[in-house]
Amino acid sequence: MEWLTEFGPVTQALMATGFTWGVTALGAAMVFFFKTIDRRVLDGMLGFAGGVMIAASFWSLLAPAIDLAEAMGLIAWMPAVIGFLVGGAFLRLVDMILPHLHIEYETSEAEGIKVNWKRSVLLVLAITLHNIPEGLAVGVGFGAVAAGIPSAGLAGAVALAIGIGLQNFPEGAAVSIPLRRDGMSRSKAFMYGQASGLVEPVAGVLGATLVLSMRPILPYALAFAAGAMIFVVAEEVIPESRRAGNEHIATIGLMLGFALMMVLDVALG
Repeated sequence: MEWLTEFGPVTQALMATGFTWGVTALGAAMVFFFKTIDRRVLDGMLGFAGGVMIAASFWSLLAPAIDLAEAMGLIAWMPAVIGFLVGGAFLRLVDMILPHLHIEYETSEAEGIKVNWKRSVLLVLAITLHNIPEGLAVGVGFGAVAAGIPSAGLAGAVALAIGIGLQNFPEGAAVSIPLRRDGMSRSKAFMYGQASGLVEPVAGVLGATLVLSMRPILPYALAFAAGAMIFVVAEEVIPESRRAGNEHIATIGLMLGFALMMVLDVALG
């Protein structure tokens, strides 16, 4: 991991989010082997993704935000609360505006501004909505390392990228396989699936750049990313994982995802 120190934080963020996009593409590549996906498997994977995101929100984002605020002489909890709520509000605004369709939903159930876009585009935009806070979280995490926060080490930022990458695998498959089932060719379904992760490098570089250029906003930025991720989990991931009645499988997946992210962050961080 020492070789990463040869690069600046923005480059590190780009490399890390490039990895998370690559795992999304790997998940999308499952369309070359499967035409359908068992709903129970899908719900377990969605629950797993939610667990990773919840754990990452605390250990990799909120805890460092509180530590940094205290070190800066601020009221320890205030930046975390403000950033967290603003992050959730921002994602709610995007959720209301961006046209998107969640996995296994009918086209008539699309959310956001009403448009006549294809189902495939709406599905990709739904996962893209998930990936905005994930990429931002990774970028802000590497920016926090450069800022010298004691609780935000390079290993912890790498652990966050690994955790986000792992939960991106099912997200890529969750886009490409349903599109294949709807009659799209395997190659085209793969292209749509991997495209849903392309926003992560953009958000990652943006997050790292912002916190480096405006260090006083760092505790707010960390909490902002956490709030955005928790909003996605509560608004989209958990409800989707329970829609088909597989609540217990989804819950087990969430517990496993949370436990894995906790181990990665504590053991590596």
